[in-house]
Amino acid sequence: MSEKHAVRVTIGGEEFTVRSEHSPEYTIAVAAYVDEALARVREKVPMADTHKAAMLAALSITDELFQARQGDSNAAARIGALADGIARLLPPAKRGRRAKGAYARTS
Repeated sequence: MSEKHAVRVTIGGEEFTVRSEHSPEYTIAVAAYVDEALARVREKVPMADTHKAAMLAALSITDELFQARQGDSNAAARIGALADGIARLLPPAKRGRRAKGAYARTS
C-alpha cells in the first residue's frame, strides 16, 4: 500500500486537509484547479450560494473530463485509421494483423 500524504489546501476560501496517495504537489495542483473552477462560477453567478457554486464547478470540471475522453477516443480512432492505411502500403508479409486482405484481388 502506498504512503498517504496529508495536505492542507484552500478551496473557495475554506481550508481542508486532504489525505491522498498522490504527491503533495499533485494534490495541491488538483485543489488549485477546483478552486479556479469555483472562482469562475462565482464570477459568472455571483449570487449563487456556496453549495450551488460547488455543484456548478463540479459540472464544469466533469464536462471537461468527458470532452477530453471523447477527444482521446477520436484521436485513437484517427490513429487506428492511419495505421490501417500505412499497413495497406506494406507488402502483405509485413502487415501483421492490420489490413489483412487489403490487396486481395478478385479475378
